[in-house]
Amino acid sequence: MLGSTAQKEAFAYRPLLFSIAYGMTGSVGDAEDIVQDAFLGLTRAYQAGTVIDNLKAYLTTAVTRLSLNHLGSARVLRETYVGEWLPEPVVVLADLPEPAEHAELSDSLSMAFLVLLESLSPMERAVFMLREVFGYGYPEVAGITGKTEANCRQIFARARQHIAAGGQVEGSALSRERRAEGEELARRFFVAAEGGDMDALLGLLAPDVVLHGDGGGKARAFGSRLAGRPAVIRLLLGVFRRGGTLGVSLRPASINGRPGAVKYDSEGRVIGVVELDIAEGVVRAIHAVANPDKLAHIGPVSDLGRL
Repeated sequence: MLGSTAQKEAFAYRPLLFSIAYGMTGSVGDAEDIVQDAFLGLTRAYQAGTVIDNLKAYLTTAVTRLSLNHLGSARVLRETYVGEWLPEPVVVLADLPEPAEHAELSDSLSMAFLVLLESLSPMERAVFMLREVFGYGYPEVAGITGKTEANCRQIFARARQHIAAGGQVEGSALSRERRAEGEELARRFFVAAEGGDMDALLGLLAPDVVLHGDGGGKARAFGSRLAGRPAVIRLLLGVFRRGGTLGVSLRPASINGRPGAVKYDSEGRVIGVVELDIAEGVVRAIHAVANPDKLAHIGPVSDLGRL
């Protein structure tokens, strides 16, 4: 086992390690497993008498390479995924403190940004994230990935081209002012949706708004992609009208660092999660996760979404 000093130092890096693993996999559960495996590997290394000069570099390398191995099999599963794929949401409820585990993550990896990362190969994703999101220099990225520094520069340039081709997505932290503005607009959005106020929704949604729904073939309400204000409004009003008759409630939350809400049934079980991508005073995209397999880490999951 790790000594108390080494254990304290290792666990201080846990938020960073979780962020890297989550950014690589898009899965909360897989990220937690990968970090745990990295700590187990560290324990075995110490037991074998290995001298570790830079614990942060050792753990970052372990998590990155475990994530690369994981993506080899995960990508096969993604190819057979039913409907649109979205990452497992990282949820911080509005009236609760943010878990330390998510401290370095919440503002960096929005759902839209993670979906764009899916267009990259596993190695491109690792190099791009380490360099762009976490600010590692090329020598450090090379040491972590096992590539040469020159190769990492080429991989990063190629990844950035792929990301640019996929569209402009903001993956950086929001200012306090923009966060407050987003939360207020989200509040008005959910009030309008719950109240069936079509005129209010028209003013809050961008004309080319897109709704991305991940039901995984197991939840019907948000199980597809819709584009354009009329289609999105029709779906929202229908979903929230049915939800009102079934006792569904909303709880404001930060979803991957963006404003949103968690939907609960009348017994307090999770039905789904909605994240709003807000820019220039309107909602430009909605990401709704209703696949029950991606909600269990939030709390007990309702079967209402299957109906």
